[in-house]
Amino acid sequence: MASKRNPALKSVYRRQLSARLKELREDAELTMADVAQALEINQGSLSRIESGDRGTTPVLVKAMLDCYGVEDASERDDILDLVRADQAQRQQWWRKYSAVINTSQYGGYLSLESSATSLRNYEPGLIPGLLQSEEYARRVITAMRFDLKPKEIEALVKVRMSRKRLLEGEGAAKLWAVLDEAALRRLEGTPGFLKEELNHLLSVERQTNIQVQLLPLSAGLHPGLYGSFVLMDFPDPNPEVVWVENGPNSVYFDGPEEVARCTEIFDHLRACALGPPETRSYFRKMIKEL
Repeated sequence: MASKRNPALKSVYRRQLSARLKELREDAELTMADVAQALEINQGSLSRIESGDRGTTPVLVKAMLDCYGVEDASERDDILDLVRADQAQRQQWWRKYSAVINTSQYGGYLSLESSATSLRNYEPGLIPGLLQSEEYARRVITAMRFDLKPKEIEALVKVRMSRKRLLEGEGAAKLWAVLDEAALRRLEGTPGFLKEELNHLLSVERQTNIQVQLLPLSAGLHPGLYGSFVLMDFPDPNPEVVWVENGPNSVYFDGPEEVARCTEIFDHLRACALGPPETRSYFRKMIKEL
């Protein structure tokens, strides 16, 4: 089973770079020992670069390309662009909030999410993080992280709001979210706040890269009752990943079987849920009732 509990994740650029460097070495019919000797570097370091477990530098990659006989300027530039992109991605914007982010869990999730080209998210009890308003995020974090001080809560709110950059601007990722009606009914005790959240969802859903479906309570029992999960797609040749939320033991899977299983569950939930137009109508109906 491809379950991974330590999300020390490789960037999508590093995955592409490592695969390309290994391919070029093999095309040149060179062993790792040959390259290590020619470049006077440790063979173990070279192995970690090819597996993607270690980053590298443009200077070293240029030397590797010379060793492999890669002379085409365009090909060299493309490979060096991957090196620079990996270096840039390692400059994680959320690092300044490390005091309140569990780097073995939430930090790992952020590394994945920030690289994704599309996300499919099912949430049974909450509005998905990427669709939350600032005040909703603040209330949720305050309720769930009662161990934190107000300043720490505000830091996490800023992180959650900053994540929305993924869905904005040129090259924005696509988001398809299935939201359980229970998440909204949970707010019925504060009708004014619920109305604000419904209006917020209607506003966000106007973006062409965002689709929201409501899974009504009338759908009854369904396979999503196991809990929330996020399916993430990345640029080729990187595999799909599914992140399964389970409190402090959240994990990600990139094995084909696990991804296929969660894809099947998501497709089933989409089929049971209201379509995007019907979802918008349902939100407006709820607002009128309030």
